[in-house]
Amino acid sequence: MPTSQATTPSHNQLDTKAQAWSALFSEPMSDLVKRYTSSVFFDKRLWQADIAGSLAHAEMLAAQGIISADDHASIQRGMAQIKEEIESGAFEWKLDLEDVHLNIEARLTQLVGDAGKRLHTGRSRNDQVATDVRLWLRGEIDLIGDLLKELQVSLVDVAAQNVEVILPGFTHLQVAQPVSFGHHMLAYVEMFARDAERMQDVRRRVNVLPLGSAALAGTTYPLDRERVAKTLGMVDANGFPVVCQNSLDAVSDRDFAIEFTAAASLCMVHVSRLSEELIIWMSQNFGFIKIADRFTTGSSIMPQKKNPDVPELARGKTGRVVGHLMGLITLMKGQPLAYNKDNQEDKEPLFDTVDTLKDTLRIFAEMVGGQRNPATGQKEGGITVNAPAMEQAALRGYATATDLADYLVKKGLPFRDAHETVAHAVKAATTHACDLSELPLAVLQGFHPQIEKDVYEALSLRGSLNARNTLGGTAPAQVRAQIARHQARLAA
Repeated sequence: MPTSQATTPSHNQLDTKAQAWSALFSEPMSDLVKRYTSSVFFDKRLWQADIAGSLAHAEMLAAQGIISADDHASIQRGMAQIKEEIESGAFEWKLDLEDVHLNIEARLTQLVGDAGKRLHTGRSRNDQVATDVRLWLRGEIDLIGDLLKELQVSLVDVAAQNVEVILPGFTHLQVAQPVSFGHHMLAYVEMFARDAERMQDVRRRVNVLPLGSAALAGTTYPLDRERVAKTLGMVDANGFPVVCQNSLDAVSDRDFAIEFTAAASLCMVHVSRLSEELIIWMSQNFGFIKIADRFTTGSSIMPQKKNPDVPELARGKTGRVVGHLMGLITLMKGQPLAYNKDNQEDKEPLFDTVDTLKDTLRIFAEMVGGQRNPATGQKEGGITVNAPAMEQAALRGYATATDLADYLVKKGLPFRDAHETVAHAVKAATTHACDLSELPLAVLQGFHPQIEKDVYEALSLRGSLNARNTLGGTAPAQVRAQIARHQARLAA
């Protein structure tokens, strides 16, 4: 990476790779090294951010009297043509020019001559690339925020349709207590809401301007870095520009990329947990749900199979994203200040993390919430709930045992004594191969004389559900209140 603040090669010099610093070297770079060090075929996706940063930098240079108004106009004209060429596919990306920055600068120089060479005044590719990645990632975080909102809306819709559906709640994958299926879905809404908050918090630290730090020590030119920050929208909540305050840190910091990938990893972990449940629920041993055919695949040898490939693949891709996080942390752990070529390796894992997360959120929002049928205008769900199977499963594991203990506590027993009493009742029910609610009253009274006929309301699945009518509980009234809260939040 060059360390000069400005370069003044002849008109044709930027047409080949080594020319940005070639006067110092006695032999050209080998083709093997060109391929090994080039990043253009993956970092070219930064082109919009690169052009935006360059235009803001040029505008500031002109305002400060560092370049002329004519040069500024030429740069604007040349960048407009480059934008059209890239969008149309006519732009020629050259391996010899190493990266997105030199490719665009070389083309600009071809188009507008010396004005293109003056653009690099007061900056280095070190602060340029740091700015480009931040600008690009800021936009991607905004898109991810929209996708997280879509997924939450889908989950809330499913919850609203299934408030009264009883699901066995599990701990240790053992039947524990009955819960509303809607309540269960809202647990994931809470997770993804936190992910959205984390993304917004990360965005605040991403949206800071390194440009003007030059190679590592700042520059001798009278730059107005805050002006550039304002132009690029790198401002705080009050509209004040936010600029990196230390030039060494500005060009070498990749905390923002690591922090984003950490937030993305946690989001993917939440997707993976949901995936695991969908996979389990879809299996014949559970049969709680069906996933629409468009999100499943068959077997090449077993014609009866319908495989939950989307959740399975999302579960697998979670490991991929977490791996990128580990890679970025390892990339940075041994680097001295300031910029090192190691940092070229930050882009592919960051890009892939963004792509994987966006694709996963997009497909899950549709798989969970369904899609609108253009012919009928109705939304066709991606998940079909088998409510009877869920309720039958809840009956198999003595899910209301805690309710019997609570019933006895209300009769005056200490909870530990009630717990022990219920354990004997469960043992008896197991012996008789029946549910607690199916034990005769006389048998139940044998465990404690204060048990009365009203115990059967407490032992019913519906009674258990309704009894948990406290904030955050699974009672349908509480679930509906939470749905209304989320609907209002997501509509804002």
